[in-house]
Amino acid sequence: MSVQTSRRPQSPAPGSSGRVPPVIPTQPGSGGRGPGGGKKKRTKRKDPLWAKLTLVLGAVLMVTSGVAIVGSKAVIGQATDNIAQRNLLGGAGKSEAEGGNSLEGPIDMLLLGVDARERWAADDVRSDTIIILHIPASHDQAYLISIPRDTEARIPAFEKSGYRGGTDKINAAFFHGAQNGGGWEGGAQLMAKTIKSMTGIGFDGAAIINFGGFKSVIDALGSVRICVSHEVKSHHMSYVDGKAMWNADAKKTGKPYKAVVHKKGCREMEGWEALDYSRQRYGLPNSDYDRQQNQQQLIKAMAKKATEGGMLTNPLKLNSLMKAAGKAFVLDTGGVPIADFIFTLKNLNGNDLVTLRTNGGTFAGNSNGRETFNETTMDMFQAVKNDKLADFVVNNPDVLSTRK
Repeated sequence: MSVQTSRRPQSPAPGSSGRVPPVIPTQPGSGGRGPGGGKKKRTKRKDPLWAKLTLVLGAVLMVTSGVAIVGSKAVIGQATDNIAQRNLLGGAGKSEAEGGNSLEGPIDMLLLGVDARERWAADDVRSDTIIILHIPASHDQAYLISIPRDTEARIPAFEKSGYRGGTDKINAAFFHGAQNGGGWEGGAQLMAKTIKSMTGIGFDGAAIINFGGFKSVIDALGSVRICVSHEVKSHHMSYVDGKAMWNADAKKTGKPYKAVVHKKGCREMEGWEALDYSRQRYGLPNSDYDRQQNQQQLIKAMAKKATEGGMLTNPLKLNSLMKAAGKAFVLDTGGVPIADFIFTLKNLNGNDLVTLRTNGGTFAGNSNGRETFNETTMDMFQAVKNDKLADFVVNNPDVLSTRK
């Protein structure tokens, strides 16, 4: 399981600073990543539809597709344009010395899950799901590493939102970056900056996953197979007349209601059930650490389902999937053309996804009652940075997730 390490060639264009500004449609006032906020026109490319479909499932599911399908130019264009692209990395992208925007070496992406509701303001959101996706230079496997939401972090100052810097739970980095007009882009940029400062890992790309929209993606897939390791009562949803709904909505009906309970065992779950299960932490033996594993399990289940049963060859299911994905994801490929990014990963599938645990899957608190990274976890981050993660996992099998 050893990984062949290869550094990316340093080949910036003449006069370039190394990292290419992403070609993205910017919101008014958001600016581009290049000096002066200049914008570039997106170039249309004629690519196999299977490559676009991987994008449709967002950065989390970039490892799912290896199925060649043929579609019309119109369908291909719809698949590409349906995903919002924004500057999510700011200055936390890989430097020229780290490989810049070349994809010939290891690839690292930051995946952020937000649980935004329609009534919530754009600057009143925290990212409780924080995942590093690492693909070694061999491009034959992909690893998911979750960072605990309560990890104590030194959050750097952030000029865009006026944040002066300070010590807080790491999930607050998104909140502080989103203030004063920073929005989700600012939130992601400050989170990426915070994580790079803590771990030394620079990123090739990033994605924000709105879990409210994630449900629609799962519904488009039909269902996902999830194995519940510990029975847990939902902290968010109840049944009214056999219908599942948010607790607040259940109370408004004035009817009797009972909490949704996720029973132990393996079964197919609809979108609402799979998403609700992945949100739970209260009542689980290791709280947020168990939730991290459950969320990784859901991502892997979706990756597998996406290439099963003709999902990617059924035009109706395909169209539904594309529409749902457009509501769930915001993407940044760090200036690399999307097609190049996807083609690099075309040989990976859901079975090549390895889920890992920080702190051995349990608490590692400090004197402030905040989570920290233990020595093994810091060594794991160093292995990511040095593209030695496969060797590290062989020597430290306890970092492997216990979920099926």
